[in-house]
Amino acid sequence: MTSLANEVLKQLDEFHTFDQPYDDDLTVWLHQAYAETIKAGKGVDWTKIYFSPSSANACPRALYEKAKKRKKDKRAWPPHQRRWTATGTKIGDMLQEEFLLCERHYEKFTGKKPRFTMGLVDNGKGDKVPAFEDFIFKQHFVEHNGETFSILGTSDGILVDNETGKLVGLEIKSKQQTPSKTSLKAMTAPQESHVKQCVCYSIMYDIDQYVIAYYNTAKKAWDMTDAEYAATPDLRLFDVTVGEDEKEDVLDFFADITRRVRENDPPLPDLTKWRFNDFKTAICESLTDEEVAKLEMIAPFIAEDLPAWQKRSIDEALADIKRRRAELIG
Repeated sequence: MTSLANEVLKQLDEFHTFDQPYDDDLTVWLHQAYAETIKAGKGVDWTKIYFSPSSANACPRALYEKAKKRKKDKRAWPPHQRRWTATGTKIGDMLQEEFLLCERHYEKFTGKKPRFTMGLVDNGKGDKVPAFEDFIFKQHFVEHNGETFSILGTSDGILVDNETGKLVGLEIKSKQQTPSKTSLKAMTAPQESHVKQCVCYSIMYDIDQYVIAYYNTAKKAWDMTDAEYAATPDLRLFDVTVGEDEKEDVLDFFADITRRVRENDPPLPDLTKWRFNDFKTAICESLTDEEVAKLEMIAPFIAEDLPAWQKRSIDEALADIKRRRAELIG
């Protein structure tokens, strides 16, 4: 089977050997479409239990507390982290626009039509808008294992493969630490959490072929040899094929959280996911002594086959839970 990720990358790499096209008509159309769509609102039923695609690999206790409407932690952002997350969002915007530019300028540069273009959807008023972000935001309701919940969010894009006529989902992620993060040696597969995100989009949009794009803002150098670029590229793409088993696993996970919320049966926190848990205070307020004892008992077994840095993170998570509970008590 031909790698769609390789074909998409080939198209982008070829397009990016030419000058950046400036297209005022495209900019006006896109911004006007955004303005109209955002003004129209999302129409979400916030009273229903919902899960975001990015939460498919999250700590189950955090999802439980969120569904119980517990308060999210207030975060004091170090300035570099705030800029880091904002940059990640803009990277997605940039690559989405590149596919729109491909449709309008690729043939002029290369003499051939692009194989992959951004899909278009009807905005409900008879106008076409690009198939990404706010334009395809949806609340997709699911009944699974006797539970009803929704998956709420939007995809980074739905591409059209003009060679086959099929749709290909697009998920965009950023890397910003070092050039090596996207090197052939360091990055051999997409992250599990990002794959599960694509599984959610597959359920929402009924598309089973996805490409995950990792764009690295940290470059090895302005001038690189072909060999250096080949070993440490700034853009890596991976194929994801979503099957029924993957969908079942994600739906089982969400359905179990939904059941636990209904039955007031909280799951234990996942110590491996404590660092980016946004409900630490709520969890520590609701944890019982028995649950903490269970965490202490299972922590060594969880850490057994993990690398040293993950073992340390589990120890740090358990210590942080104890510290927070002690502060809450007294």
